[in-house]
Amino acid sequence: MKIMPNRLDRAFFMHQAEYEKKALEILRSGWYILGKEVSSFEEEFAAYNGSRYCVGLASGLDALWLAFRVLGIGAGDEVIVQANTYIASVMGITINGATPVFVEPDEFYNINTSMIESKITSKTKAILVVHLYGQAANMSDILSLCQKYQLRLVEDCAQSHGAEYRGKKTGTFGDIGCFSFYPSKNLGAFGDAGAILTNDESIAHAMKIYRNYGSEKRYYNQVVGANSRLDELQAGLLRVRLSHLEELNEERRLIASKYLDKIKNPLIHLPKTMVHCGHVWHQFVIRCSERQNLISYLEEKEIGTIIHYPIPPHLSEAYRYLGHSAGSYPFTEELADTVLSIPMYNGMTAAEQDYVIEALNQF
Repeated sequence: MKIMPNRLDRAFFMHQAEYEKKALEILRSGWYILGKEVSSFEEEFAAYNGSRYCVGLASGLDALWLAFRVLGIGAGDEVIVQANTYIASVMGITINGATPVFVEPDEFYNINTSMIESKITSKTKAILVVHLYGQAANMSDILSLCQKYQLRLVEDCAQSHGAEYRGKKTGTFGDIGCFSFYPSKNLGAFGDAGAILTNDESIAHAMKIYRNYGSEKRYYNQVVGANSRLDELQAGLLRVRLSHLEELNEERRLIASKYLDKIKNPLIHLPKTMVHCGHVWHQFVIRCSERQNLISYLEEKEIGTIIHYPIPPHLSEAYRYLGHSAGSYPFTEELADTVLSIPMYNGMTAAEQDYVIEALNQF
């Protein structure tokens, strides 16, 4: 049995007729940029999350860097972010000239909130919280710190579509919630796509200007903006998937529950969920000190895996100029050497799940 680490076709086939109907409707409409599909998706996604405004964008990275641009955070400013995140989180900060200040994660792989306050300086202007792998971060502590030090709060929700903290959805706690709809996400498009959520009308208004070359009225440019528009086709297809997101997330929870219950190998460290921090299982991430042996063993059994992520941002070539070295963030580096994402996708059969579990238990 050959099992890929992720399969996008299964989720498509689950609702194939709806996707194809919507695609043809848009193609035949003759309107492909910033039309009724985008505005409808923005309204529906905002309503789903309990936010006042949504602005569709071209990607999750655009959502991140435009968020800090709109908030006026740039050169000379510092932004606190967890060290074990995907590098796009950090790029959202540095594209604007600001400096990322890294904090180690906790045992749940999200930012260790007990370590944030010691990193706050007079230059600190914001916290970027990342809801990694689909689990909501500990927002109570983060909100308290933002209030105490008058910091902006941006959320990276690229992996947490539909996740909740104490009944409130991620992306709605801070000034701006940033989303990627890359095809592999829980709410995945069929190409690149992204969005932001905000309750601030002025932020939503500014974001719409920035996404369209800095122009509110055609050829009248107020700022140096970007070409970052969510297109009609992606918006329409996202509307279809959004209508099924709750059932898709529940399916992932059931797969995760089975993994947690049935994987019994003492060589494998299973993920934990923090109390009140809901999980939508974008990834099911295990840890193993013999990771390369495990990967090779699973490859022999035709079970695919992915490492999220093998190189922490602070050790990447792109951020060598920040001056960090091996040992700067030991727990982050330990995770980079031991984490492994095992197969997790909508439409995964019981037989496929059992095969993965059996293989892991026999390692």
